Amino acid sequence: MATVAPRRARPAVVTAVLCSSGLAVALVQTLVVPLLPQFPQLLHTTGSTVSWLITATLVAGAVSAPVLGRLGDMYGKRRMLLSSLILVTAGSVLGAVAPTIGVLLVGRVLQGASFGVIALGISILRDELPEERVGGGIALMSSSLGIGAAVGLPLAGVVAEVVSWRYLFLGVGLLGLALTVAVKTVVPESAVRSGGRFDLLGAVGVTLGLVCVLLPISKGSEWGWRSPVVLGLLAAAAVVFPLWGRHQLRTPGPLVDLRVTARPALLLTNITTVLVGFAMFASFVMTTQILQASPASGYGFGLSLVAAGVAMLPMGGAMALLSPVSARISAWRGPRTTLVLGGILLVAGNLASAALPRGLGMVIVAMTIIAIGCAMAYSALPLLVIRAVPQSETAAANSLNTLMRQLGTSTCTAVIAAITSAMTLHAGGLAVPPRAYTIVFVVAAATALVGTALAAVTPSAAGEDTGDDHTGSDGPGDCTTGHGGTGHGGTGHGDPARATLRAA
Repeated sequence: MATVAPRRARPAVVTAVLCSSGLAVALVQTLVVPLLPQFPQLLHTTGSTVSWLITATLVAGAVSAPVLGRLGDMYGKRRMLLSSLILVTAGSVLGAVAPTIGVLLVGRVLQGASFGVIALGISILRDELPEERVGGGIALMSSSLGIGAAVGLPLAGVVAEVVSWRYLFLGVGLLGLALTVAVKTVVPESAVRSGGRFDLLGAVGVTLGLVCVLLPISKGSEWGWRSPVVLGLLAAAAVVFPLWGRHQLRTPGPLVDLRVTARPALLLTNITTVLVGFAMFASFVMTTQILQASPASGYGFGLSLVAAGVAMLPMGGAMALLSPVSARISAWRGPRTTLVLGGILLVAGNLASAALPRGLGMVIVAMTIIAIGCAMAYSALPLLVIRAVPQSETAAANSLNTLMRQLGTSTCTAVIAAITSAMTLHAGGLAVPPRAYTIVFVVAAATALVGTALAAVTPSAAGEDTGDDHTGSDGPGDCTTGHGGTGHGGTGHGDPARATLRAA
């Protein structure tokens, strides 16, 4: 395994820069949400075309995440992180000056490269930080997506109302440029490299497969779940993925090591990630709608977009404050315990929301409980992932886990659309009955409950809950594989994941 000379930097500065990059990813994802109703008029197009501003970024991000993760493991995580930020910056600037919806869509595709930033950042933190700082850094990095979303929605609404939507894209572009310079200046390149030859055929296969899955999920409600296009794409996915899996098992240095991915510790963690992503996104979307719905509906509060965003700010604050606490719980009792506790809070918060509380304060309390559950779950998931894979495959494994998170949110969108469409009343204009919201929250709670159960039975990669040092573990699940027990390419850090997740 090839190594490069490490360059040490202050851990707090490295963590701040990487977590800021995570916040930028959240801004990219929430950037256009408040503007979707306005874009048809602003860009002289249709609502159906505008919906591609979300779909294009989702598909591009899902494809780029595993590719960038694998390239990061092979050729340098910092290098791939810089490439991602450059693409995000270019896409944002292009979106700011876009004269047509077509050009704006190209910009959103380039912004999809941001999906790889979280996984690459987590991998750099694992490789570069001192042992005692890894858990807290990873927890904050993983939670930055939720924190940024809670802040990004009201910010986007204010900017769009006060000045112009183009300044949103320009602002993200400037932020991306500043982060590119900051990463290049203070973030060291990881000493851990796997080397090898890039699996181009595997990248093409996963691209085709993900497109065939994500397009029906994202557009099924619009195209019709029984339409020839949707059924054809799903049938194509059923053909492509087995062929791709066969190639991955037979090729040396595959894009995704399916033998490692299929190990119960990693497989069940990824399935849990899908369920947690579903439960989190359902509560965020539905609560935003409830806050803005008319009081005449019997459940709404009639808040403006900006006011609704301000009401959701405690969520971001709770996630920021609880991330380091979650890391300490993981160090004390193991990340699996943290994940189970987070799942229980997700269940409780969604069940409380299902009752559609009449007081605004109670809605905020329920959402804050959900946010705390998300912070705990999202802080634990990457720690479980890095325990289950060799250190030379950290970026690829975390990129796959990020993809699972996106599958959860995109599936959630489809389920919400199906439930609300089936129950929408057409008397005197469109109105979603309270029962639809209750059903969505109950489904989210049930999803979180299943995820919690899976987390509870997920086998430990190396005795995480016993407090035992697992230096003696072997096989692909040993985080020290390929490092001769020194970790960090011989820099003397040891394996930060192992030391951090050991019982205090």
